[in-house]
Amino acid sequence: MPARPLVRTRRLARATVAPLLALALLGGCAVEATSGDETSAEAPVEAAAPSDGPPGTALAALAELAVKGRAPRTGYDRDLFGNGWVDTDRNGCDTRNDVLARDLTGETFKPGTRDCVVLTGSLADPYSGRTIAFQRGEGTSEAVQIDHVVALSDAWQKGAQQWDADARARFANDPLNLLAVDGPLNMQKSDGDAATWLPPATSFRCTYVARQVAVKVGYGVWVTQAEKDAMATVLSACPDEPLPAGAVAAVPPAPAPAVLPDASASYANCAEVKAAGAAPIRVGDPGFSPSFDGDGDGVGCES
Repeated sequence: MPARPLVRTRRLARATVAPLLALALLGGCAVEATSGDETSAEAPVEAAAPSDGPPGTALAALAELAVKGRAPRTGYDRDLFGNGWVDTDRNGCDTRNDVLARDLTGETFKPGTRDCVVLTGSLADPYSGRTIAFQRGEGTSEAVQIDHVVALSDAWQKGAQQWDADARARFANDPLNLLAVDGPLNMQKSDGDAATWLPPATSFRCTYVARQVAVKVGYGVWVTQAEKDAMATVLSACPDEPLPAGAVAAVPPAPAPAVLPDASASYANCAEVKAAGAAPIRVGDPGFSPSFDGDGDGVGCES
């Protein structure tokens, strides 16, 4: 694929996302001073009663999220979301470099990589409000990291255990769920949700929570009650905050089966389950039998 179209594609993506990252930042070269609106990322959040917002807003979308308890982290492994960064959009560049090219300015690229491998650039960090110089290399790349806005472990405990490998890989590489940010703050956040961690730069919190809501709505990831209360508290200060551009249902709901089984349904084997349009069949579904579930994951007749 020619180099120029790849650059144009990524820059168009950056232009789409840039308004989401607009902050009152200092320009120019790397600046270490922090913005004046910073507060402790670990400050307690006073819960506000969730309320519906205007249509199309993050506050309105928040009302769509299911509230459940956090499932055990048992079985979680990063590789279950794909083996590192991959090229899901098939533009010739892995996702990490796509996000760096989107979120940095003044970037340079490694020669011979068709403008894929980012060597240097400047990040207007949305989490801290600082401008950070990025330089690829051992001991320097870590200054700018790619954050999963909804952490993979958090998603695992709130629905992703039930996804297939392809859905988890899409989630891990979805640009909507990815931001280039200050490395140490990304490490501090770890797998926290909105109830346990928010960006120190308070001016970015509405945008940050709106993005989390968009990702969770799009992928059907649920929230805990404490998390939903924390999100509502942030969004109550900006009830007109829109969902980010490109926020769509990333994992479309499964189509309705051609024939809906009745409560007395009974199947002799998976062939009958599929013929009835009831595959995959889950524990609790009419006609489910443990013999259909060879791997013991609660879902039978998957293939």
